[in-house]
Amino acid sequence: MHLKKYNSEVEAADALKKIYDDLTAEIGKVIVGQEETVKLLLTAIFCQGHCLLVGVPGLAKTLLVQTIASALDLDFNRIQFTPDLMPSDITGAETLDNNRNFKFVKGPVFANIILADEINRTPPKTQSALLESMQEYSVTVAGEKHSLSKPFFVLATQNPIEQEGTYPLPEAQLDRFMFMVSLDYPSFEQEINIVKNTTSDKKVDVNKVLGAEEIKEFQTLIRMVPVPDNVIEYAVKLVHRTRPGIEDASEDSKKYLEWGAGPRASQNLVLAAKCHALINGKYSPDIEDIKAVAFPVLRHRIVRNFKAEAEGITVEQIIRNIM
Repeated sequence: MHLKKYNSEVEAADALKKIYDDLTAEIGKVIVGQEETVKLLLTAIFCQGHCLLVGVPGLAKTLLVQTIASALDLDFNRIQFTPDLMPSDITGAETLDNNRNFKFVKGPVFANIILADEINRTPPKTQSALLESMQEYSVTVAGEKHSLSKPFFVLATQNPIEQEGTYPLPEAQLDRFMFMVSLDYPSFEQEINIVKNTTSDKKVDVNKVLGAEEIKEFQTLIRMVPVPDNVIEYAVKLVHRTRPGIEDASEDSKKYLEWGAGPRASQNLVLAAKCHALINGKYSPDIEDIKAVAFPVLRHRIVRNFKAEAEGITVEQIIRNIM
């Protein structure tokens, strides 16, 4: 890797920690609380991953993403998913120009950060329009492939499935999200601060901390971070223990899971642990870094069976027991 601004990988790692601290400070000007959510979103961006935010309406999910996009000096587009949204409304379409020639008009997916708002409000056909862009960083329209600019990050928000008028995301699409992050209501003190900040005439300016080129360099740096064999083995073993049909499965998996996580979970555990180590001032991840990212990596990749649902056993309880 050619580090334009830094003399060594260690210097670049130190710079990433400093930039991460600056980013959280800027985002904290607007977003009250949600420190863990901010950490996971920034981790996903630095790891070239995508994120799924799950929470009831009104928890500032959209504002959070807009604030991160502002601090990162990246192009940002919001797509509001509705039952009548078509795939071409996301990717773009070919239209006739004045000379009666076909011309491709880019859709809103052509940006660095995409907020797919309430993604489970639209049918699976339209949800899957994001699949190629998330995995291949391109869209294909009328047989022609169009590349997306990097960095490219999809952050989807989802209302809890039990709300009316929602469509569960297909498993193939869920697996493409690096993290599933659950948002909870703010605490009493946090809500007081939120109300004070949002009902006054005070305006907050978010300073731009990082640009696209630097983000791409840090994404490459994270891939270069060395990982001890025992840490990789722990991550893979953890994922294996979620698979009910194999010998290594934990008792909870055999008892409560329909199926477990695939190899993408192992990859994301290690990648996220690398970033988690760097932003905490370490140069190599350990098992504690794997544990720190296990819940958001695994919670949307394991499926409970009827027995677990009947007994009220949550996905979090199962992951905790497996660890």
